[in-house]
Amino acid sequence: MKGRLMIDLANLPEEGKEFAGELPKEIFDLPEGDAQPVGPLEYEVWAQRFGSELLLTGVLTAPFEFTCVRTLHPFVQTIRLENAAVSIEIEREGEIDATDAMREEVLINFPVDPRCEEGDVPQKCEIDSRYLSVDKSAEDELPTPPRAESDDRWSALDILKDLKDQP
Repeated sequence: MKGRLMIDLANLPEEGKEFAGELPKEIFDLPEGDAQPVGPLEYEVWAQRFGSELLLTGVLTAPFEFTCVRTLHPFVQTIRLENAAVSIEIEREGEIDATDAMREEVLINFPVDPRCEEGDVPQKCEIDSRYLSVDKSAEDELPTPPRAESDDRWSALDILKDLKDQP
């Protein structure tokens, strides 16, 4: 199958074997509005069987375009896993497709809060002061949301707390 890493268990030596190459960026299939791959998933892994497990260890890299959480600007950051270890359970003999397992290993290593200062080409990462309420001037023309004077929902919780304290 083209565009997949297929490992034939029957031809895998007991001491293991090296696999290197790249998989097309389409394997990531991420929803619109999420980070998007801008290049292939490159791999250089050692595959070895241990009983009912196939273990892949090595290097995985893939570049993605993220949106900075501070500036909301797009930037490219390469996810590089130098010591990746991917375990695949062997359910049946024959060929094992390792593509999805390697894809998932890259995805779980996405940055939680991507910032453009951490991209492949670091950028200045500052929040536009117009969006900071502390530094907000009166003439910035951005609306200020109204603040509620009191919220009766919290007082209902206080009543429950008082009931708990009764004998």
